[in-house]
Amino acid sequence: MGAFVQVASVIDVKLGQGIVIEVNGNIRAAFTVERTVHAIHNTYIHWDGPLGEDLVGLVVTCPWHGWQYDVTTGVCVANPAAKVERDEVKLDGTGVKILV
Repeated sequence: MGAFVQVASVIDVKLGQGIVIEVNGNIRAAFTVERTVHAIHNTYIHWDGPLGEDLVGLVVTCPWHGWQYDVTTGVCVANPAAKVERDEVKLDGTGVKILV
């Protein structure tokens, strides 16, 4: 059974933007969309490109190859069978916690 680990402050995860964070040696990306914080692995399935940078609406785009993922589900927009891993997120006061 995992535990929630604080990874950021809610003010660090600005609405409509992503941040890259490290959790127990793993790189994640966190986003605030529609007042909810979502976290996914920061590398996508095609050549481990970064995902914590280019968010438009609910979709983040890898700057290397243009693959796009819905940050609320982790599902690839062009290929729903492909997805990146999501993390369970909990807000605790002003802290953002991820289940590890």
